[in-house]
Amino acid sequence: MNKPLAGVKVLELGTLIAGPFCTRILAEFGAEVIKIESPDGGDPLRKWRKMHGETSLWWAVQARNKKSFTANLKHPEGAEAVRQLAAQADIVVENFRPGVLEKLGLGWEALSALNPGLVMVRLSGFGQTGPYKDRPGFGAIGESMGGLRYVTGFADRPPVRTGISIGDSIAALWAAVGALMALRHREVNGGKGQVVDVALYEAVFAMMESMVPEFDMFGFMRERTGNIMPGITPSNTHTTRDGRHIIVGGNGDAIFQRLMRAIGRPDLAAAPDLKDNAGRDLRAAELYAAIDAWVGAHDAEQVLAVLEQAEVPVSPVYSVADMFKDAQFAARGMLEQVELPDGQALRIPGIVPRLTETPGGTEWLGPALGAHTDELLAALGYDSARITQMHTEGAI
Repeated sequence: MNKPLAGVKVLELGTLIAGPFCTRILAEFGAEVIKIESPDGGDPLRKWRKMHGETSLWWAVQARNKKSFTANLKHPEGAEAVRQLAAQADIVVENFRPGVLEKLGLGWEALSALNPGLVMVRLSGFGQTGPYKDRPGFGAIGESMGGLRYVTGFADRPPVRTGISIGDSIAALWAAVGALMALRHREVNGGKGQVVDVALYEAVFAMMESMVPEFDMFGFMRERTGNIMPGITPSNTHTTRDGRHIIVGGNGDAIFQRLMRAIGRPDLAAAPDLKDNAGRDLRAAELYAAIDAWVGAHDAEQVLAVLEQAEVPVSPVYSVADMFKDAQFAARGMLEQVELPDGQALRIPGIVPRLTETPGGTEWLGPALGAHTDELLAALGYDSARITQMHTEGAI
């Protein structure tokens, strides 16, 4: 069965997270993704976090379904091979600092002259324009400038980060959306390509809900509120008698009434001033104290059983160990069983989103460095003698 992006050719000029995660999504759904790597070790992600042999397990996932092509972009022959690949590509994804690719003869002007239909997705800390464009910027910087860090944590402590590189991942998702929109534009408007310019700080900023209009209208600034969602009550984390952390989302009007009856507080369920969110928010401290008291008096198993019976949204805060034991993860194929090259079994994240007719899938895990270089050069018309010479000269 064809995947939805079968036939789409993508050239990846990126390292680590934002650019490669964007192309990972495209590769999972059938695009031919050619990842350009330095012959000198390749993407640093190959060595990040936990290793199996000489390669990280993260690499197996982040580079699944991709082809690895090694090229020294500072060598004329290496850069020329990449230009030829770009001439045949539908999409180029890059996350260098603005100006770097231009110095290598691989910028937008050069590549679009070779390939007018090209879509070039450019991820950077601050975008391709503006006074900050030349500054280096990682996901953490985007999270800080985009507003996420300011509202994350507790009011009496400095801001905290989430446990993953969420800014990079958010930017990657916007980049994938932008690439597909640009392909659609090309399809229906005469075949012309364009640049998709994704700044990490803007990708995070776009997720900040009503922050901008509330500040502009009222001068209201969202602050750190710990585990409470400000203005949406009740929605919080509570601790059970046996020490489990449980999320309870009782902020829908009917859900709130079911929650209060389930915890033995029909008086709060019937209170006229608690029938809507605005009234509940005014009595948030009282409501959270009531839920805390009930949850804290019961073990997690009982809390979950009672609230699920009452049709109240509830979940334990899962560790990865909890995910491995969970029936829903199993039923939805979210822990996919694969095999590493040495025969070692491994579970990796399943493909998201789920398409009923043309689902994505794992064809192979992150490849060895340069595994596809020779075959891709041969497809471009390079003969074996020239390929050997390029290896000898350090071009590839």
